[in-house]
Amino acid sequence: MKNDTTDKILEFIKERKQTPARDIINHFGLSKQTIFRHLTKLQEQGKVYKIGKVPKVFYVISEKKVDKEEHKVSDTTKKIIEENFLTITPGGEMKNGWEGFVLWCSKREQNVEKSAIDYVNIIKKYNSIRKDGLIDGMKKMKSTFSKVCLDDIFYLDFYAIPHFGKTKLGQTLLYAKQSQNKVMIKDLAQEIKPKISKLIKKYKIDAVAFVPPTVRREVQFMKELENNLKLEENRIEITKIKTPIIIPQKTLNKLEDRVENAKRTFVVEGRSNYKNILLIDDAVGSGATLNEIASKIKAQKKFKGGRIVGLVITGSLKGFDVISEV
Repeated sequence: MKNDTTDKILEFIKERKQTPARDIINHFGLSKQTIFRHLTKLQEQGKVYKIGKVPKVFYVISEKKVDKEEHKVSDTTKKIIEENFLTITPGGEMKNGWEGFVLWCSKREQNVEKSAIDYVNIIKKYNSIRKDGLIDGMKKMKSTFSKVCLDDIFYLDFYAIPHFGKTKLGQTLLYAKQSQNKVMIKDLAQEIKPKISKLIKKYKIDAVAFVPPTVRREVQFMKELENNLKLEENRIEITKIKTPIIIPQKTLNKLEDRVENAKRTFVVEGRSNYKNILLIDDAVGSGATLNEIASKIKAQKKFKGGRIVGLVITGSLKGFDVISEV
């Protein structure tokens, strides 16, 4: 089968805007295996992508690729952007690295070369405050709460950076959670596990607790994350109590309300007879949830008086920042 069949399938998708594989199979009268071979080739070439979930999957034309070589930037600058940048188009396409950056700039009519320099300078600035690849959030906690029960709190990354918006990890977290995409959650888990494992080793963690979700979803992000991380340490179960009216933390704008919400609705199951404990959450707004859970653990008689370390995927160091999207 020559490439002209691939081109004809591409034209068919262009005409239909979005189409399921069965329509392509019926139109061309070819076997399912043959059609999917051509569709796979088109996806590898970046000409089409899939949207939807089985059994309702549709093929859509990708946005026009940008020229990766038309802008004069250093190899170092391009490498940093390639490693750190991600944009997700309104149509749901993930565009990584340099290609995504040029697309992002073109949509905003911004000079690519100048923006590239600005982006790299911001990345370098924020990387300079990392230690062992982590961002220390204790200064923010101490400025927010009169009594801090966490001994440490770290962010894997910022949720957003000035001018350029959500970071690569911030975007991945947001859309993995909102779309309940198990593949994205799995990829995210694989990306962050090395840093978590390093932290566990450094602080001699012997038990881990995952903060449970408030909002009911078919696919719960934190549970999927826990399953994919496959950490070997002991588990401390945290329960989110179901109240007649569910009040998600992110909907509360006052710090005292968030503290009260965490105090009344989170319960530490069993006895925390471990020494060093790691609490994992997806994003931190005020830090009230992690702080209150740490308080409840330390109040238990069997707590051995070690360290309680908080770890979140994304956060902010600027005051009382509520990441309402997440």
